[in-house]
Amino acid sequence: MALSAKLELRQGQQLVMTPQLQQAIRLLQLSNMELTEFVDAELEKNPLLEREETSAAAKTSDDPVSQAEERTSSIDEERWLDLRQPVQDHSGGLDTDFGNVFQGPGTGEPLGGPSSGLGWANVTQRMHSGGDGDSDLEDYVANQVSLRDHLNAQLPLTIVDPVERIIGQYLVDLVDEAGYIPANLEPLSDRLGAPLELVESVLDKLQTFDPPGIFARSLAECLALQLKDQNRYDPLMAELLANLDLLGNRNLAALKKAVGVDMDELADMIREIKRLNPKPGLKFGSVQMQPVVPDVIVRAASDGGWHVELNSDTLPRVLVNRTYYTRIAKTATNERDKGYLFDCLQTANWLVKSLDQRARTILKVAEQIVRQQDSFFMYGVQHLRPLNLRTIADAISMHESTVSRVTSNKYIATPRGIFELKYFFTSAIASAADGEAHSSESVRHRIKQLIDAEHADAVLSDDQLVDRLKGEGIDIARRTVAKYREAMRIPSSVQRRRDKRLVERLGGAG
Repeated sequence: MALSAKLELRQGQQLVMTPQLQQAIRLLQLSNMELTEFVDAELEKNPLLEREETSAAAKTSDDPVSQAEERTSSIDEERWLDLRQPVQDHSGGLDTDFGNVFQGPGTGEPLGGPSSGLGWANVTQRMHSGGDGDSDLEDYVANQVSLRDHLNAQLPLTIVDPVERIIGQYLVDLVDEAGYIPANLEPLSDRLGAPLELVESVLDKLQTFDPPGIFARSLAECLALQLKDQNRYDPLMAELLANLDLLGNRNLAALKKAVGVDMDELADMIREIKRLNPKPGLKFGSVQMQPVVPDVIVRAASDGGWHVELNSDTLPRVLVNRTYYTRIAKTATNERDKGYLFDCLQTANWLVKSLDQRARTILKVAEQIVRQQDSFFMYGVQHLRPLNLRTIADAISMHESTVSRVTSNKYIATPRGIFELKYFFTSAIASAADGEAHSSESVRHRIKQLIDAEHADAVLSDDQLVDRLKGEGIDIARRTVAKYREAMRIPSSVQRRRDKRLVERLGGAG
């Protein structure tokens, strides 16, 4: 077989994912906190990017040269991207649209430890040193004490022996945020090379620490420690705690037999148990909760419609300082420096345009969701319509993967509360009378309403729930009702009947 060389001309189309395009797509699916961290990192790396504060300081500068440059620089030389104002078109734009990038399905979504406090001597020293005149005692208020710090402060006051203190410190490090330690102490004994009896002896001392119930290895032990602290732990209480599984299942008949008391006394004991704290460690500041900040805000308009806008607090304000680029570019004497400055300029321009495109896309998707779910905003969750990604994508001429990325980790503030954008996408439940289909979320809500309205002598089974829903025009199978009920963590009808009867016996004590 002879080999020969020849020339062929072929024509085809191919999508090339440039680094800039990948950045634009990545920004689209970031949450507002992740976006802030990303922009902060870019501001540190790129000298041509600036914040609003930097620009404002430059405008108030006493440098006449700087002021003259500010007056002569054109909008094209130094331009703000202010996403707090209505988004304006950028000349050039992105070379591709988010809606045509991916053909596959979309992809989905720093706690610092407590800072070391300042001693009172440091506070008074700062107060008397004059400083900048802005010192405030509130600046020196200590952070909330963590559970571990609280326990470490008690350790040297209770345990003096160095060996026992080492074991105690190790046990303190094992305490979780609820105040519990692992039930099996043998691995700890082997790891420390200490007798198991010694470890248990140290644990007995630690279990006298504040708060009562700390260092427990089980719920029963946690409750027992609190009862001992109140001098209320007796053989009957011990028997009740040994049968917590019966109490959890609301099997009062078996529990009464196991404890050996009548129903009135058992009810009093249960009331006392319910007043205890099953997770004593949670009252300390061990975990910081980050509140949800909405990306989009929906308000009622005067014409009866809805006004949709981006949350200005989540939108970064950045600029590309072309004046600074022009000044520095004149001093670049070699190709390496010129190449670096050009790359910084290109990166800065792409970041500005990507942020603009991200804001436009989020707003466009949110507006369409509000339009599709208008009944929900007007009348509530029972009127939530079935909705999928394709419906929104077709309405705004984008791909489903783009809509999926936009709705991931994005939240919308409405008159009915704050919801994740994905909340509004629900499957359809057929109507029993060939009418409009029902949203699965609205059906879940209706099931919960029916269960919440139950009485102890008229608890609805899953079959009865199906009949009730069909009577309201919702065609749903029993297994679907059971699935929705379990997803909402609602127990079975048998368990609910026991719960309601127990509440009645306890006189509604909680």
